[in-house]
Amino acid sequence: MNDFWLSCGYHLLDRTAEGRLMLTDEFLKVYLARPELVPPQEACAAERALFAALLERPRRSVSEEEIAAIADADARENWRHMIDFRDDLVRHDTIEGAYLALIREPKRIPPLFLDQLVHLILRNALDASDDAYLLRAAEMLFRPQRLTLHEGSLVAADDEQFGDAVNSPLVAMLGLPPGGAIEVLNDENAATYWERSDRFDLALDLSPGRRGLAALAAVLARWLKHLLGLDAAIEPFAEPGELTLSWYVGLDAEATRLGDALWRGGALDDDEPSGIIVLYSLTFADPSIVIERLAGEPIYLILAMTADRRLRMKPQNLLTGLPIRKLATVP
Repeated sequence: MNDFWLSCGYHLLDRTAEGRLMLTDEFLKVYLARPELVPPQEACAAERALFAALLERPRRSVSEEEIAAIADADARENWRHMIDFRDDLVRHDTIEGAYLALIREPKRIPPLFLDQLVHLILRNALDASDDAYLLRAAEMLFRPQRLTLHEGSLVAADDEQFGDAVNSPLVAMLGLPPGGAIEVLNDENAATYWERSDRFDLALDLSPGRRGLAALAAVLARWLKHLLGLDAAIEPFAEPGELTLSWYVGLDAEATRLGDALWRGGALDDDEPSGIIVLYSLTFADPSIVIERLAGEPIYLILAMTADRRLRMKPQNLLTGLPIRKLATVP
């Protein structure tokens, strides 16, 4: 079986009998190695002492007084974020349980931390996958994308990689500076995905009828099943202007904005549809879980790009925005 996404720390975690991820001290120590937390040469004694104590016992309690004693203001802020996040992880039995609690609580969590949890959870949910299209589509849930239209195709590439892009045809389309090569995933290069999976350097064709949109739908269904235990079929739908929404979930901030426009007026302005990447319909295997007033009504998922053709998905919206009677839980 091919391995992938080694950088997420999946192999540092334990697993429950049900296949959920369990926190380990080794995983927590990886966070302590982040450049934001490793004390620089000029760090004060209080920061160095805290760092050393946590390296020895990553789960030890940390008081506000210990953090307040750190001289550098930026370091204090970084440590507060880290300890709050660590405490959220420690108080739950699994990574999946911690993630669900975080997205349901009205508290500010740095997007980086949520993205890292999504990365880990998807690595677990897709562990047995040998489909490069599925894995590349899954990257979209935790890594921002940049999109372009070219000869009728809509192509998504990892936004962070553009600074390293080379002078290739795809880079020229996007008007990007030269750097390292970016290829579009296809049947010829799909076998190379696993050896390069941590480079995030393959782009994905999201044009209607291509494998990218079907792969993303499959990832969303797997995400829903793994975290909430819900079986659902997710499929692309018709043009957005042809429908009236009874219920929708925006899979990103721009999609939510466009969904609101559809909700209010039933149609988009002439220049709006270009922002919608895909409209999915979602059907539950057990329709009785849908709230009574929406029984038999279609549920739509909207994915959209901003005016500058960027996409930052919010996969938590799928877990918190569905019209179901009772949210499922994970151990």
